[in-house]
Amino acid sequence: MLTEQRYEVILKLLEEKNSITVAEVKDLLNTSESTVRRDITALHNAGKLVKVFGGAVACDRTVITHEPTVEQKAEVNVEAKQLVAAKAAALIRPEDFIYLDAGTTTASMLSYLTEKSATFVTNAVAHAKTLAAAGFRVYLIGGELKGSTEAVVGNQALMTLQNYHFTKGFFGTNGISKQSGLTTPDMNEAMVKKTAMGQCREVFVLADHSKFGNISSVTFGSFQNGTILTDTCPEEYKNSGNVVICG
Repeated sequence: MLTEQRYEVILKLLEEKNSITVAEVKDLLNTSESTVRRDITALHNAGKLVKVFGGAVACDRTVITHEPTVEQKAEVNVEAKQLVAAKAAALIRPEDFIYLDAGTTTASMLSYLTEKSATFVTNAVAHAKTLAAAGFRVYLIGGELKGSTEAVVGNQALMTLQNYHFTKGFFGTNGISKQSGLTTPDMNEAMVKKTAMGQCREVFVLADHSKFGNISSVTFGSFQNGTILTDTCPEEYKNSGNVVICG
């Protein structure tokens, strides 16, 4: 297939789906990943699409590459986060072995936790301190501490998580879309989330309404990767079997 023909196929697929991955384009065109990556780069440079990690999104879709600080995020959609957090905390049962992701929405769960027989593992220093002070059994995974989100990331964190088997995991996200899935701006943080999700029997994603339709740089899970707990969401998401409206 000629280069211009490949470009046409890629742009048509992007028009239909709003986002594409290198793998699916490779299979569709029956070509190599390196060829697809070159085509995506060329189309990105021509302003026809926006290249992201692992694929591309349409130009009219916003790709969020900036990670706000914990302080900035803590002041946004506070009531919605509390509503979601209360529902999430109520899901914890006696003797559960819980993974608690870093983030302001998961942090909101801490004031609603009552099940003292549950054990918590987290990559958030602030979460660990609060849990320990409240008398919960908590393990903080080791690794590199990321300043902006106060999350522990890196290879040491990944290796530690691979040894755990959680009954439930509660995760934050920067963006949710049916095409691009669950996304976050930082690759290292995405790898921790993805690894932890893979070790959970049940996955819950805590997200207020503002996260729907947003796409950050790196996908750490598919849209169907877990149950999404939210305060409300756009109409096109309401009939999804894995979206639960809290309240």
